[in-house]
Amino acid sequence: MQKNIAIFASGSGTNAENIIRHFQGNESARVALVVSNKPDAFVLVRAEKLGVPSLTLTRDELADGDGMADLMRRHGIDFIVLAGYLLRVPEGLLRAYPHRIVNIHPALLPRHGGKGMYGDRVHRAVVEAGERESGITIHYIDEHYDEGTTLFQAKCPVTPDDTPDDVARKVHELEYRYYPEVIERLLREGENAAE
Repeated sequence: MQKNIAIFASGSGTNAENIIRHFQGNESARVALVVSNKPDAFVLVRAEKLGVPSLTLTRDELADGDGMADLMRRHGIDFIVLAGYLLRVPEGLLRAYPHRIVNIHPALLPRHGGKGMYGDRVHRAVVEAGERESGITIHYIDEHYDEGTTLFQAKCPVTPDDTPDDVARKVHELEYRYYPEVIERLLREGENAAE
């Protein structure tokens, strides 16, 4: 039976679009819903162009864990993917979807993670720290920012003359390449565990 994925996103939605496209025509899973906390987030335009229903919810609605769990169940959601989603996922939703909510972080956790560390802030911190590598971390989420179980990491070199934009470009390439593949693998493993 086809699994339904919900993507939570707050911004432009390039990763969301990449994931939607990856699962188009896939017999085992599809992106069934995009959820955003910002009514002007470009991810909503991307979702509409690709024929994926979307919802814009208020901060209070998104903070209501039990309400969010009910909403996800009503939409038949099996798995939740965070793609540039900037709010904390409430405990009630974490309880309802154990090991079924993943996030991607644009650095090699545990370095350069935590509250307020997202997007360009992360790449700037990597450069300012003189790091020789960066990358992506895909992880299950828990009640703390960027502390859930790591599922996958991929690395890219950082040279002394790289700017934060250079690092961002390298990291985005890793995100686009690996995030859809890891999601698909997790869904497959979840199916095998259920059998």
